[in-house]
Amino acid sequence: MFATLASGFEMFLTPLAVGLTFMGILIGMLVGALPGLGPLMGIVLLLPFAIGMPPLAGMGFLIAIFVGGSCGGSVSAILLRIPGTPLAAATLLDGYPMAKKGRAADAIGIALAASALGGIAGGVVLIMASPTLARFASSFGPPEYTMLAITGLFTISLISEGTLVKGLMACAFGLLLSTVGTDEFSTGFRFTFDNPNLMNGFHIVAVVVGLFAVSEMAFQVMGSDLLSSPTIQKVQPGLGSFVRVLRHWPNLLRSSGIGVFFGSLPGAGGDISSFSAYGVAKAFSGSHENYGTGEEGGVVATEAANNATVGGALVPTLALGIPGDASSAMLLGAMLILGFVPGPLMFVQEPGFVGGIFLVYMLSNVFLLVAGIIAAPLFIRVLSIPKAYLIPAILILCCIGTFALQASVFDLLVMFAFGLVGMLFRLTGYPLSPVVLGLILGPILESNLRRSLLISREGYWIFLDRPVASALVVLNVLILTGLLVSSLRRMKKARGGKRALNP
Repeated sequence: MFATLASGFEMFLTPLAVGLTFMGILIGMLVGALPGLGPLMGIVLLLPFAIGMPPLAGMGFLIAIFVGGSCGGSVSAILLRIPGTPLAAATLLDGYPMAKKGRAADAIGIALAASALGGIAGGVVLIMASPTLARFASSFGPPEYTMLAITGLFTISLISEGTLVKGLMACAFGLLLSTVGTDEFSTGFRFTFDNPNLMNGFHIVAVVVGLFAVSEMAFQVMGSDLLSSPTIQKVQPGLGSFVRVLRHWPNLLRSSGIGVFFGSLPGAGGDISSFSAYGVAKAFSGSHENYGTGEEGGVVATEAANNATVGGALVPTLALGIPGDASSAMLLGAMLILGFVPGPLMFVQEPGFVGGIFLVYMLSNVFLLVAGIIAAPLFIRVLSIPKAYLIPAILILCCIGTFALQASVFDLLVMFAFGLVGMLFRLTGYPLSPVVLGLILGPILESNLRRSLLISREGYWIFLDRPVASALVVLNVLILTGLLVSSLRRMKKARGGKRALNP
């Protein structure tokens, strides 16, 4: 662990890496504070720019956006009672009542301090757990990686907003997209239709920007109140909020642990961890009847949990190559584009890069408190800008970033085409995150499955002959069985409700 950190200092301690980390925090808080955007959208929008930078500087930029965006939603939740991201939905339960009592500055300061300290706690777990998990997985071969990829694909049913069937269908669509291009084994062309632009497949950035950013902006345009600008009180949080948070240290540690736990479970997410931490904090509080009326402990619990989730989500992403949520899936895709394959071999072959990631994450949480206190008035002012001015600027940013990937007009066409696909998916209730996971994990699954069958003398029995692979097979069967059972129960309950309404 210490050797990994030491090897990362040389790559990390550069003005570019440190500067971009600080800038990423500012941008992450900004997109997190704007309702409808969030850390995932920030990563998607700026991914084209990050992959053109030195690897650690670019990854530090994206990780800082992830960290800042996970906290930024609390600003609009506290001031407007509109969570900028689902992560901040639990924060408004006590943050908004604090603002109504004239303590908006205290509420935002507590949210910033709790997020920073919770994120640091998640970083400690990330630094300690990732190398251990990677050492365990260092003996994995193609059969184990095949089963791990399948496990990662099954997690889409956990992060899907719709039903299990829709999640699996969206994942299958992503897997189909991953087969377009040149076959790695035979060098033949698949689904290119004699179009040379498709020989390398669809560029993941163009697909993701179209699915998420373009479709989201289209839905924002179809919404109402494009020219309205809310009236927001001016606040300036101070460092005294740090002391207030430390007074709730048992709640802080407990909530951070809850956030790390849920973050390390693929698909669980920060919204689940923040509500869980809030419920536990309320149960353990001696003044639980005050929760929901402006209790400081409620803000501490939710913000510590949702930022600790970031560190937890990065553990399986770095050590196993299985993203913990949609945002970490985008970080995984960025590492693949930069030439780094997340997993146990990366800890052996690129210890400097891994150590740099650890240091970038820890520094991001330190910057979160400092930058948040300094720039909070700026974020509050941006919240008052009407959407009619923000949406065109975001779309222009999408076009510039996507075109800059390969100086290709075809990538722009792909972006707008998948923007239409994203709109259709949203209108019909299909989740978008499984498409991204299928597109990222598809090549990993295909290459390791074919390698496994090439080295096997007994066909598919190779997945049951090896202990770890067979354990993962059993795990996948249990996950799928559990998901099917829960899905059938929901369907049965829904039918029962319809019968009760229509006797």
